Amino acid sequence: MAPRRRIGLLVALLALVAIAVVAVAVLSVGGGSSASTPADAKPRAGRPPLSLVLGLRADPESRTLARAAALYNAGRPDAAARLFARYDSLPARVGAALSTWPSGSLERLEELANLYPSSGVVQLHLGLARLWAGQGDPTAAWQDAQDADPDSPYAILAGNLLHANLPRGLPAFIPSFAAPPGIARLPADRQLGALRALARRGGARDWILYGVGLQRVGKPVSARRAFDRAAQLAPGDPQARVAAAVGLFEKDDPTPAFAHLGPLTREFPQEPTVRFHLAVLLLWTGRIPAAERQLRLAARTRPGSPIAREAARYLDTILKARS
Repeated sequence: MAPRRRIGLLVALLALVAIAVVAVAVLSVGGGSSASTPADAKPRAGRPPLSLVLGLRADPESRTLARAAALYNAGRPDAAARLFARYDSLPARVGAALSTWPSGSLERLEELANLYPSSGVVQLHLGLARLWAGQGDPTAAWQDAQDADPDSPYAILAGNLLHANLPRGLPAFIPSFAAPPGIARLPADRQLGALRALARRGGARDWILYGVGLQRVGKPVSARRAFDRAAQLAPGDPQARVAAAVGLFEKDDPTPAFAHLGPLTREFPQEPTVRFHLAVLLLWTGRIPAAERQLRLAARTRPGSPIAREAARYLDTILKARS
């Protein structure tokens, strides 16, 4: 399959499992690869993209910053700057710096990075500013975003840019059970806290649900800890073990995730969740035929179960994408 066709198929399929909150903050820098800026690089036209991930916040500042970011990305930087100027938080200061592009923007972001080297929002946008200015090494800033602020949506977005040939985001664990109706009915900004409280007094499945919630707000390290706790509480529960394996996935090195998940196919041969999530990880590394084989096995294991039906849906999506 041609690389462009393969990536197109991955995008179509992985829309099914995108992390809900992080997925709205999409960066597209073009060019395919994210290599260091060469010495003779030319500045890019326009302004760098601005991606502020405000999660489930519903406070006045987050609403204002979201509106300002929308104005900036719609080509109205002056209107955006007036809104960013109302606040002194790092997202606001990043937005304010980019709103004057190119006048002093890169210099202000370099200053912010020196002052706040562990801030993912600063490092992510510093890399973008370097890329657009044709100055410095954008990948160094994106790597800093991953290394210094790993439990953040900005680390995930930086990973998208560092691995432009792979699908965006990170694979999510899909449980076969849902959150209690009482939590599902809560406003979005209160659900994660309710899941945390439930996990602290509950069992493995409650920790799994909390981990899924953490994945959805772009906190992969915290999600991994929640999944690990579930596996410790219930080592014989295939969903807890699979969730812990999925939580290990990193684009820089997916080997540990596969090393934990692969043996579970022998330990739990009749559990479709193992084959299904192995397929998901294979998709995230671009191995579509191998993923398709695992999806077929998952769909045939305990037919009619929620995960088997999900596997069948993925297979149908692959078929449609190829037609």
